[in-house]
Amino acid sequence: MSKHGGGNANIMLQAQRMQSQIKRLQESLEDETYPGAAGGGLVKVVVDGRQNVKSIEITPEAINPDDLDELADLLTAAMNMALTDSKETSQTEMRKITGGLSLPGLF
Repeated sequence: MSKHGGGNANIMLQAQRMQSQIKRLQESLEDETYPGAAGGGLVKVVVDGRQNVKSIEITPEAINPDDLDELADLLTAAMNMALTDSKETSQTEMRKITGGLSLPGLF
């Protein structure tokens, strides 16, 4: 009986340790920034590690009233670049903590 109790206690201890590490990771990701740029820097976007937009910078040269679709495309490209970097970093760091276990709802 003590073997089972010890095993369960060890699993619970590991789960609590992992939960603490995940919380620290989530907090640290809020401080990380990931830039994205398009059009040779005409449009720049910065997101944090939680995929929240921190800033968008649009140069005057990026604005052509006759072709706003181009501006939308530049914004989309810059945003996707920044978000992809942020998500990949978050997933890599999470795998380090979980050992590759899938934990739905955390990211």
